[in-house]
Amino acid sequence: MTYHVFVDGQEGTTGLRIHEYLARRHDVEVLRIDPERRKDNAERARLLNAADVAFLCLPDSAAREAVALVTNPRTCIIDASTAHRTQPGWVYGLPELAPGQRELIRAGKRIANPGCHASAFILLVRPLVDAGLLPPDYPISCFSLTGYSGGGKKMIEQYRAGGDLQLEAPRQYALGLAHKHLPEMKAHGRLSVAPIFAPVVGVFYKGLHVSIGLHGDRLGSAASAQRLHQALADHYAEEDFVRVMPLNDPQALQDVYFDVQGCNDSNRVDIFVFGRDDQIMLISRMDNLGKGASGAAVQSMNLHLGADEGEGLSTGLDEAAA
Repeated sequence: MTYHVFVDGQEGTTGLRIHEYLARRHDVEVLRIDPERRKDNAERARLLNAADVAFLCLPDSAAREAVALVTNPRTCIIDASTAHRTQPGWVYGLPELAPGQRELIRAGKRIANPGCHASAFILLVRPLVDAGLLPPDYPISCFSLTGYSGGGKKMIEQYRAGGDLQLEAPRQYALGLAHKHLPEMKAHGRLSVAPIFAPVVGVFYKGLHVSIGLHGDRLGSAASAQRLHQALADHYAEEDFVRVMPLNDPQALQDVYFDVQGCNDSNRVDIFVFGRDDQIMLISRMDNLGKGASGAAVQSMNLHLGADEGEGLSTGLDEAAA
């Protein structure tokens, strides 16, 4: 069977990479809009309603506008913007979130694609909250380092142009403590208190890692680095795209400096637990353009259409071993 897919916002970073994934497929026919008509709502509406799946790679306001154009009940929308990630009636597009999430994605017609920082954060936190090892009101502070591609086409052009000394060092941002990913981090992490979130953009194209430091004596007697690691390993034991590395991973410790780009060009997430009972460090890493954006969207599309979940996606492990 051939499915019709439309990407509204096909010229953006996420849209372009979705097209790269879809170009490898024989079961997908991509509907394309004439660049001169990309702001023509009548033409957008025609293509949106002709699609089995429509990806929205747009700013929040434009994504809401696109949703309003859809009248075909058969069209599934996968929205990569921030607009609907905590909205009622929308399914959060993170299959590994919790038992039953895949079924919701399969049945849903409105799927909100997670943010990159949020995915990395939630994949660390949610299993521990669900297991009773991390209190929902724990005062979490987390750090995220990401490549500059996460800032979109304008930021990519700035970095590639060179000549700006300010861009030659990592830059922390969102110092107003109101980053747009915080609502979904709190809601889908099942936290009662929003984390303090410190994102930093680095001088590299892609790759992302989130790290969370925990004090063992604030977690209760049941928690330890080993217990947290085991809970994460149990939760992701059957997952193809999430890999829980050994406790205090010897390879990572031997290398001294953590490789933020270790999952690049894949849809994989690597999860690490370092430390001991009194101090624990949780780290997750991914390709911010892969599992952090376009790869996650295609994974949800596959689930919704009843295709193999990993169709057209890569863990990066087979290629590395070849």
